[in-house]
Amino acid sequence: MSLFERLGRQALFTLDPETAHGLSIAALRCGVPIVPKPPADRRLAVNVAGIDFPNPLGMAAGYDKNAEAPDGLLGLGFGFAEVGTVTPLPQPGNPKPRIFRLPEDNAVINRLGFNNEGHDACEARLQARKGRPGIVGVNIGANKDSADRIADYVLGVERFARYASYLTVNISSPNTPGLRTMQAREALAELLSRVAAARETATKRVPVFLKIAPDLVDAELEDIAAEVAEKRIEGVIVSNTTLARTGLRNTSAATEAGGLSGRPLFERSTIVLARMRRLLGPDFAIIGVGGVDSAETALEKIRAGADLVQIYTGLIYGGPGLPGRILAGMRRELDRSGAASISDLRDSRLQHWADKPLSA
Repeated sequence: MSLFERLGRQALFTLDPETAHGLSIAALRCGVPIVPKPPADRRLAVNVAGIDFPNPLGMAAGYDKNAEAPDGLLGLGFGFAEVGTVTPLPQPGNPKPRIFRLPEDNAVINRLGFNNEGHDACEARLQARKGRPGIVGVNIGANKDSADRIADYVLGVERFARYASYLTVNISSPNTPGLRTMQAREALAELLSRVAAARETATKRVPVFLKIAPDLVDAELEDIAAEVAEKRIEGVIVSNTTLARTGLRNTSAATEAGGLSGRPLFERSTIVLARMRRLLGPDFAIIGVGGVDSAETALEKIRAGADLVQIYTGLIYGGPGLPGRILAGMRRELDRSGAASISDLRDSRLQHWADKPLSA
C-alpha cells in the first residue's frame, strides 16, 4: 500500500464506518482517477456464463448499494462491479450503529439490513449509464416487511434485466429476519422457478447467479446444487457473510450481532466454494467471495474452483490500489507457472479445499 493510501485509510478510520463509506462512494462518483488503472492482460480474460470478463476480479455487492459509482469502481481495475442489494421499496435498514471494524482481524461485522434507495432510484442511475462499457451486475433482494418476498425477486428481474450484465438473487444475508430460510429446498425451488420464468419473459435474457451463505451443511449444499442445476440457473456466488466468530482476536466486537466478513471468513467460504464446485461439476459458474485481500487469496479461490472472485472488506483495509496489486500478482503467477490463462489454474486445489473440515 502506498503512503497516500495508508494516510487515507488512517483518516477514514477516524470516522464512523458509514460516514467513511459515503465519502469513498462520493470520491468514486466524481470520476477523478484515484489510482492508475492496471494494464490489461489477455491471460486474465475469462468467459463465464457467456460474458467476456476482462479479468476475474470483481467488486462484491454491498459496497455500491444504489448504483452510484459502478464506473468509478471499474476505473480501479475491477473486471466487473456488482451493485445492490436493491429492494423494490426504499428501506432504511437496521438501527445504527450497524457496522463495526475489527482491525486486528482485517474484518468487519455488519447488520445493515438491505438499506437502499429502492428500485426506482437504482433504475434511474443504471438507465443513465446505459451504453457505457463495463460489466455491471445487479444484486436483487426482498423488502423486510414484504408480504411476498419471491414476488420482490421477480420484480427485480423484470426491472433490471434490461440494464444488468447479470443478476444475483441474494437470499443469504443474515440481517433480514427469515431470509436465509429461502435457501431450504422447497422454498428455493419455488423461488428459482419464478425467477427463471421471469428471466425468460424479460426484455433481455441475462445470466442469473444465486448468492448463498457460508453457514450451510453438506445436505443443504446438495439441495442447493440440485435446484440450481434443475432450474438452469447459471451459477452460484459463494458466499455472503458468516454468523460464525471462530478465531477472532477482537473478542469484544465478536459479541455484536450481524454478519462477519473479511480475512476470518476466507477458510470457511473457500471450503464451501470447493464443495459446491464438486457438487455442480465443471460447467456451472462459481464466483468466490470471502476474505480475499491479496493476489494469493484470490488465486487460492480460483484453485479451489472459482471462475471469478469478488472483494469488499479487503478494499477497506487494502485501499483503492488493492485491485491493481491483486491483478499484478495474478500476472506474476502466470509468468511463474507458464499457464496460458488464469482459467487454467481453476480446480487445481479443489480436492484439498473440499476435503478440509469446517470449523464450528
